[in-house]
Amino acid sequence: MKITTYPGKSFPLGATWDGKGVNFTLYSENATGVDLCLFHSPEDEIETERIPITEYSELIWHIYIPGLKPGQLYGYRVSGPYEPENGHRFNPNKLLLDPYAKAISGTINWDDSLFGYQIGSDEKDLSFSETDNAAFMPKSVVIDHNFDWEGDKAPCIEYYNSVIYEAHVKGFTKMHPEIPEEIRGTYAAIGHPVTIKYLKELGITAIELMPIHHFLNDRHLVEEGLTNYWGYNTIGFFAPDARYSSSGVRGEQVTEFKTMVKELHKAGIEVILDVVYNHTGEGSEMGPTLSFRGIDNCCYYRLAEDNRYYMDYTGTGNTLNANLPNVLRLMMDSLRYWILEMHVDGFRFDLAATLARELHEVNRLSAFFDIIHQDPCISQVKLIAEPWDIGEGGYQVGKFPPGWAEWNGKYRDSIRDFWSGTESSLAEFGDRITGSSDLYKSYRRPTASINFVTAHDGFTLNDLVTYNEKHNEANGEDNNDGESHNRSWNCGVEGPTEDKAINELREKQKRNFLTTLFLSQGVPMLVAGDEMSRTQKGNNNTYCQDNELSWINWETMDKDLMVFTGKLIKLRKEHAAFSRKSWFKGEVEKKSGVADIAWFLPDGTEMTEDNWNHNFAKSVAVFLNGLGLHSVNAEGNKVVDDSFYIIFNAHDQPLSYQLPPSEYADDWDLLIDSNKNPNEETKGTFKAHETIQVEGRSVVLLQHQLIHNGETKHH
Repeated sequence: MKITTYPGKSFPLGATWDGKGVNFTLYSENATGVDLCLFHSPEDEIETERIPITEYSELIWHIYIPGLKPGQLYGYRVSGPYEPENGHRFNPNKLLLDPYAKAISGTINWDDSLFGYQIGSDEKDLSFSETDNAAFMPKSVVIDHNFDWEGDKAPCIEYYNSVIYEAHVKGFTKMHPEIPEEIRGTYAAIGHPVTIKYLKELGITAIELMPIHHFLNDRHLVEEGLTNYWGYNTIGFFAPDARYSSSGVRGEQVTEFKTMVKELHKAGIEVILDVVYNHTGEGSEMGPTLSFRGIDNCCYYRLAEDNRYYMDYTGTGNTLNANLPNVLRLMMDSLRYWILEMHVDGFRFDLAATLARELHEVNRLSAFFDIIHQDPCISQVKLIAEPWDIGEGGYQVGKFPPGWAEWNGKYRDSIRDFWSGTESSLAEFGDRITGSSDLYKSYRRPTASINFVTAHDGFTLNDLVTYNEKHNEANGEDNNDGESHNRSWNCGVEGPTEDKAINELREKQKRNFLTTLFLSQGVPMLVAGDEMSRTQKGNNNTYCQDNELSWINWETMDKDLMVFTGKLIKLRKEHAAFSRKSWFKGEVEKKSGVADIAWFLPDGTEMTEDNWNHNFAKSVAVFLNGLGLHSVNAEGNKVVDDSFYIIFNAHDQPLSYQLPPSEYADDWDLLIDSNKNPNEETKGTFKAHETIQVEGRSVVLLQHQLIHNGETKHH
């Protein structure tokens, strides 16, 4: 069958269906020729049509083919010099994915033909492979952008009102007994009424999904019977991964993802994507040729001075070059696509310090951040940085520009040290629970701090109080390294035990961590399953475990801890004192006559500068003045709240705390005592100067209700 072709247009990039045909465009500066390859099915071993693209303008190859429809499978073959020593790795024997593909038909079937060089050759990557790879490659898919959003509107939840829930699409729903089996582990399951009901009842405002951009399973993992479960190995920055689709792989995954977002939005829940723009799944010079490498290697990657090798700030073998205009365009086009077409509400950027590197150094004013700052679309969604990479000077906590929030690794470390009994700085603990002003105050607010105790990478909350050492036997790792970097404490016994006292202490430690997290200033992030005591059996790195070690077991959920977590989230949402929009000033508030914040010793006296220097001290009390919030609501009314008194006692022994004098409050009601089982009633009223017994390793929260004289109490 003869294919009719027209010149087409150079914009937009990718494959665009206009109702009559499809316009194809591909950026390649150094290619000498580009062929468009069409396929009937994902299993085709060779293309049914190979069409040379002759139109080339503005460094973009383009062609229009009338009559093609959504669902059409395609790929590219790109010709040019194969000169790895000069940065060029063109090989027309390799079918390549479109970097702008909006859907990808499936997964790679590993074979030597996927590599641009000859596997086993003495010349390594300098050799040239003449074998065709089409039979082993997934295909790019033309999609139909039309979708009935039913008037969908973004929830637009302010950071200070946000509770973020980090979850894996598959792991969160794969074992849920109330979700239809045929959709478990998919986008449809995340958008299912059962899932949404759970998130709403818990109090979650935003679900942060681990990578769903189409990713690559590393060959060495597949050969070992493992998989890249976490998905931090992107090969398609516009395509929702087909493995999480229950409805099909020829564009249906796009519709299913959109439906998920629409249903979450109806429930007032935002969708944040964990995105990986720092590298691709093609790896080092010894990796496969799947897309970018074969399209124009030196125009996508950061190359070393000899041009053959790659700069690697990510630990994956390569780094995308965010200093190049076409790479910046790719990243910005991808972000805008997910916002405008897929309606997501924000992004968490993996190894974001990599994106800020100019030549080698991290630069806060790099082009990547400048472009985002001025973009009227991207700048208005939630932007969260993982503020480090593995390069020199890569730890950049507190150094990102205005408009950005950051995963606060210093918060995680300080809170873990405090409750594990490690000798640590009490002053730092104070900084962390009050928003980390030492990191963010110069040009941001407390909401710049994304507070977390655990994340996908590391121990779960249950394992944090159960293990001292990693137990990663399932990964094929040697666990006996004699050193632990987990900042964990097993409470006296490694792993599960029948010892009642140790188990009770572990349960209390979980409550201590959660209470601290949700009463801290900043934005709390909870890892899916921590609220129900999910365990990974001591494995602190389940990146390759796509099995029950990683999936949430809903049948064994800790319902008591789940109820306790929900209570904390509800308390936080009801009281602006725990989610301030502005910094503490430490100044006397006129109406109450006391400061907006004050710190106390067990004898009821305020702490002095010298007290903060006693790093061995494991106990502190803090007064939060509900009349000193220094903010107004949307109507311009002053925000006020009740006052609170929080006592943190990380000692292993009880402490007697004398409450502050009456100018702070005449009476206090007991709201939370982490020493008590969640099923126990927590009640009690105390007067100024009265002494309260705080058990070892526990948190006590006291509330003083204020008369507001018509002023609004809430955000």
